[in-house]
Amino acid sequence: MGFFLLVANSEFGRLMYWLTFKSQPRSQPKTKMNATISIICYKYKTLANGEHPLMLRISKDGKRTMKSLGISIRAKDWDFKKNQPKTTCPNKEIIQQIILNVQSEYHRKVLKKSLDKEEFTAVSLVNEQAPQIKAQTVEEFYKNLIADLKAKGKIGNSYAYLNSYNNLKRFNQGKKLTYTFSHIDLKFLRAFEEWMQKKRNKETTMSFQFRTLRAVIKRAIESNVVDPDKNPFQTFKVNKFNTKTPKRALSKDDVMKIINSDSKTGSRRDFAKDIFTFSYLCGGISFVDIANLTLENIQEDRLIYHRQKTKGAINLKLSQQAILLIAKYESNRFYSGYLFPILHNKRHITPIQKNNRIHKICAQVNGELKLIARELEITTDVTTYVARHSFATVLKKSGVNIGIISEALGHQNIKTTAIYLNKFDNEQIDEAMSNLL
Repeated sequence: MGFFLLVANSEFGRLMYWLTFKSQPRSQPKTKMNATISIICYKYKTLANGEHPLMLRISKDGKRTMKSLGISIRAKDWDFKKNQPKTTCPNKEIIQQIILNVQSEYHRKVLKKSLDKEEFTAVSLVNEQAPQIKAQTVEEFYKNLIADLKAKGKIGNSYAYLNSYNNLKRFNQGKKLTYTFSHIDLKFLRAFEEWMQKKRNKETTMSFQFRTLRAVIKRAIESNVVDPDKNPFQTFKVNKFNTKTPKRALSKDDVMKIINSDSKTGSRRDFAKDIFTFSYLCGGISFVDIANLTLENIQEDRLIYHRQKTKGAINLKLSQQAILLIAKYESNRFYSGYLFPILHNKRHITPIQKNNRIHKICAQVNGELKLIARELEITTDVTTYVARHSFATVLKKSGVNIGIISEALGHQNIKTTAIYLNKFDNEQIDEAMSNLL
């Protein structure tokens, strides 16, 4: 009771009183989760200076344990009835603040365990260790994170974090990020936002930068490098940025212009057109997924694979035109091990080698597609990704259920994909695909 008498007139005291007493229906007996938390002056132990240690005392289920607060007091300065310093006690305010901090900490622990329905004893509560925050600079954490992702073969993610690191370094006037994460507070984020605005960054770019930084801080919290209470993104909201991008889909007529355009067999332009066509005909399959296709992904005239980006499962019926495109590059399959001449199973082995090769060939393909579009007087900036958007848009305009389109695109995570697979069978998707040409 000493704690509540001590802070009865404070806002925190009223809150703790309500949590402890008012939130419990009076007609119900105390539960096993209840614990008594108090601070006592342990007069049975006298220190060399003649003072007695102040102890945290926790009682639960008829058992009690104590833990020293690391401070002591003279017996004449302690009110043993109220368990608090007397008004005449030297350093009374400092002692009261220490007592308040300790008791509030343990009341929060008890409340959390009660909400989580977690069993505990007086001893386990006292001995429970809070995770130690490990001192590490932002520079060190970024470098270790990027290296770890590369080692695990997550090259795309490593590049995203490298981009974030480089942008923060530019914001830091080219200097290394030798400060700790406590430096990245709300004031820092607002200054970072203002700096990017002055650099004329688009809101989509700013959203990406803040989302990546937020992910880094989340990882740092999980690694006990940052105290969760110091996460500035609890206040700074990333969803305020406008991330809507201009429509990048082509009309069905423009898609057909590209598919039916003339090109010399075996040329870069011919290959670019084939990749665009295959993507459009096969559920808007991304370039990186096309690059990784092997004969194992073709089963009974069906395209079956897992997306590189989300690992979502895709299962689509191949149209006759798509089968002909695969057959066109049959000789490459025996030479490189892949359906299309992008990767080679003996030259591109490591994740970094594969990633660099895919980026190089994708840039070449997109360059050819831009030339094709210019010649065909198509104003849209055509890339392999436009084939994906066009696939979805053409089916939507054909009246196909959006849920079926989403499944074909593989936009869902595993749980969402499972929901869609329960609703739509392969025959429905196959029927929908017939609207493409």
